[in-house]
Amino acid sequence: MAGVLLGLALLAFWLYSLFDVITTPEEDVRNAPKALWLLLVALLPLVGGLFWLVRGRPQTAAVAGVRRQPEQPRPPAPKGPDDDPEFLRELDRRMRGGSDD
Repeated sequence: MAGVLLGLALLAFWLYSLFDVITTPEEDVRNAPKALWLLLVALLPLVGGLFWLVRGRPQTAAVAGVRRQPEQPRPPAPKGPDDDPEFLRELDRRMRGGSDD
């Protein structure tokens, strides 16, 4: 049972590493060409995946020491019709039988 779990964990790690190499843009890969990383991870699942995570994967901004740009203020979220006072006034007018302009 332990061997099966270990095998599944190794398979999951290999698939994660392989998918990560494939989806990483070429210009973000470190220390070797992307094709070489792909071969390394595909042929040596455990060792290649570990090397990829440590030496090839792009660093995050916090790890690399790069300052992030301040976030732009987000536009206000769209309001639902029941949050719009003008819509509610118009609805009330229609329900009371007001004239349609």
